[in-house]
Amino acid sequence: MEYQYDQIMMLRTKLKSKLEPMRYEHSLSVSFTCLNLAMYHGYDMNKAELAGLMHDCGKRYPDEVIFKKCMKHGIELTEAELDTLPVIHAKYGAWLAEHKYHIADREILDAIRCHTTGRPAMTVLDKILYIADYIEPRRCKASELPNVRKMAFTSLDRAMSMILSSTLDYLKKKGGTINPVTVEAYEYFKKLTNS
Repeated sequence: MEYQYDQIMMLRTKLKSKLEPMRYEHSLSVSFTCLNLAMYHGYDMNKAELAGLMHDCGKRYPDEVIFKKCMKHGIELTEAELDTLPVIHAKYGAWLAEHKYHIADREILDAIRCHTTGRPAMTVLDKILYIADYIEPRRCKASELPNVRKMAFTSLDRAMSMILSSTLDYLKKKGGTINPVTVEAYEYFKKLTNS
């Protein structure tokens, strides 16, 4: 446990120097929210805290720069990701977490990788991180946020369904490009929860 604490504190110091202040504060908030969800749902709190802290480590550059860094490091991007560049910081972040911050845990890296789009059949950690990123205390714009926050401490799957539905509605109204993986995730959780 002490090693975990030392690792978290070292990573906080590094991230604070790399991320803009609001992004860093968001990362801390997501980390604490992951801890709370993990505690409630009986998941490994150390893994959840670390995933939450590192989830946006790749979001320190504009999307076009992140794209170039993905190309430089051989990070494969799908056609859909090329059409929705704001989601690619997740893949770049997973690469950074592994290669620059020396995180070797596949489950943590996978959770970071899918925290922007979701995916069908997500692991518990995937869901905890995705939900925490959406409900963290500094978030306030989504209309269903109070209900999603309550649901997150009842059912991770139902919370996923609610968030994915809200995200797709938002993107449709905005006229934004929708990543097909997000649609697949929504269909998966909608079927799973019969909602």
